Amino acid sequence: MALISKIREKTALVVGFVALGLFLFIAADVFTSSSGFFGREQTEVGEIAGKDISIQEYQQAIEEMKYNFSVNTGRNPSENEMNSIRQQAWDKLIAEIAFTEQFEELGIRVTENELVDMVQGNNITPEIRQAFTNPETGEFSRDQVINYLQNLPQLQPQQQVAWQVFENNLRTGRRRIKYDNLITYSDYITTQEAQQQYIAENTVAEVKYLYVPFYAISDTAIDVTDAQLQSYLDNHKKDFKVEQGRSIRYVSFSVAPSAEDSTYFMEEIDQLKNNFVSAANDSSFATINTDGAGQAYSTYAPGQLPAQLQDVDLQEGEVYGPYTNNGAYTLYKVSAATEDTVSYAKASHILFKTENVEEAEARSKAQNVLNQLINGADFAEMARQNSEDVTASRGGDLGWFPEGRMVAEFEEAIFSQNEAGLIRKLVKSDYGYHIINVTEAPTDQVYKIASVVRELYPSDATRDQAYRNADYFASTISDAEDFNTKAQENSLNVQTAENISSSAQTIRDLGDARQIVRWAYNDAEMGELSPVFELDDAYVVAVLTGKTEAGTAPLESVRDEVATKVRAEKKGEQIANKLKGLTGSLDEIASAFGTDANVYSSSDLKMSSNTLPNVGFAPKAIGKAFALKEGQVSEPVQGENGVVMIQLEAITQAPEIADYASYKEQLQQQANQRSGFNIAEAVREFSDIEDERYKFY
Repeated sequence: MALISKIREKTALVVGFVALGLFLFIAADVFTSSSGFFGREQTEVGEIAGKDISIQEYQQAIEEMKYNFSVNTGRNPSENEMNSIRQQAWDKLIAEIAFTEQFEELGIRVTENELVDMVQGNNITPEIRQAFTNPETGEFSRDQVINYLQNLPQLQPQQQVAWQVFENNLRTGRRRIKYDNLITYSDYITTQEAQQQYIAENTVAEVKYLYVPFYAISDTAIDVTDAQLQSYLDNHKKDFKVEQGRSIRYVSFSVAPSAEDSTYFMEEIDQLKNNFVSAANDSSFATINTDGAGQAYSTYAPGQLPAQLQDVDLQEGEVYGPYTNNGAYTLYKVSAATEDTVSYAKASHILFKTENVEEAEARSKAQNVLNQLINGADFAEMARQNSEDVTASRGGDLGWFPEGRMVAEFEEAIFSQNEAGLIRKLVKSDYGYHIINVTEAPTDQVYKIASVVRELYPSDATRDQAYRNADYFASTISDAEDFNTKAQENSLNVQTAENISSSAQTIRDLGDARQIVRWAYNDAEMGELSPVFELDDAYVVAVLTGKTEAGTAPLESVRDEVATKVRAEKKGEQIANKLKGLTGSLDEIASAFGTDANVYSSSDLKMSSNTLPNVGFAPKAIGKAFALKEGQVSEPVQGENGVVMIQLEAITQAPEIADYASYKEQLQQQANQRSGFNIAEAVREFSDIEDERYKFY
């Protein structure tokens, strides 16, 4: 059971429950494929737990996920959504192969009786309860479940397949829970562990310490050789693990609308506006002439109108706009102004609550504020100063609301008004006394609005010019060194992207840059110039500047970081040696060392701490302190940021207690919170996953 040991190593204490849906990606033989992808048989996209994954198998998993998406949403996924679906399909294969292998090895099964119990028995799964709960009553109906299953053979094939996939997912989810529980309940927190935690949290020391930061010695005073750097890297390989990566330099040629494009577009918008005015069918006109899938025709109450129309005196038949928003231009036409069955109003209020307050006192305060408002005080400011409602911060503004939304007394006062303005009497409700300002008089008018949204796109001529610029630049480049020179000559901004992952969809400011990633991994050699890539809003020319394989990072890619670590070690040795040669109290040693040495103290240092004030992360020094006798001073201890000498002044031991149950529970909860992630990581690591999907996507 090598994996069990790996998981115990990862989880440290206890492995807990994991959400049921985390790995519900079991394969259902919904789609089959006998032909090879792109005409190639058994082409591999990777390896999971020693099993080669063919492109056919991966594509089948993608199609299943795509099918589930379509069933749930009623539409096909977009390209961005397909990126997520491809990742889900890969995760599904990991779950299916890596976890199933563990399930089988441990003999974990889900019987038919268990499955029936999850669907229609005494332990019905939450997904079933949600699907067969009456939204009006909130009641779950087991009879509806049974009736559905009885009629399943007569349902559409798609529904039968969906149920089959759902049942498979339930079975896999239950196996995963059993797997987690098997590990969780085979481990526990001992009383001794809980006692140690209690002592660490409640033993307090009073300490004095001398601190010399590494910057006391200049970097230029420390020489480091390549051999020393490589030796450090070899001894700390785990700290410099990297995934496969590619690095590039690139220039982009923006495809933005030109001035000519903008002029032509505005002329087109003006003509469109004229045609919109005379359109016989506003809904059809808006639908035909709108870019994208916007809402072309809708009915709006006053408070629901688009922001640009909120303060406009709308007239039936008029076209308003164009208004700009995120590069798009919108025209609105008021097709009709009609009466609704309910009225709407807009108001602000100031509330004086009567809860836990004498009613007469609340009324007196309210009347005083009302009198000030009648005499011209600013309503919003008075609301911010006096209102006891959550709307106080926005000046008491309630916005627009329909009849039936507010309490009866409040609503009656507002909807009995014929015009906007301050209501010159207090209104009493169960909440207290209200001062009300009607900011928009009640109205039952609603508007049918047709909307035409047009986006400003670059013309073909503009795109062609951008491509010619990119192509000409690429044709002048002879090698990678020439890339920067020519870019500078042409005033082009060279961007750098380091360690791009094989699954990356974007590169810095480049959206949908998957084709560049695939080129960097599949086709490019070091220093090689790319072809001209066409993205949505730019043409890009790149050069490959670095290749990193999975494993330990090469020295050149982490040289600065390693050099900093090596210098810190050497500085620490020099500082420690100098401190060891000095005698006296900490204050005397600090004075003899120089201005960079300082002495600090702490009266409440706990054994569970890992930082010292003014020092930072220093667990070794803290550990030394609790190992000293009172009055004893430690040897110099090297930390993350400098060297520490610590003196134990006094220590207060944690008093004995009879029960450590709360500390036991605390440790168990901490372990459970990280267990799900640790299990998944351990299984992935144990499975030696090789992901080569970049060859195809």
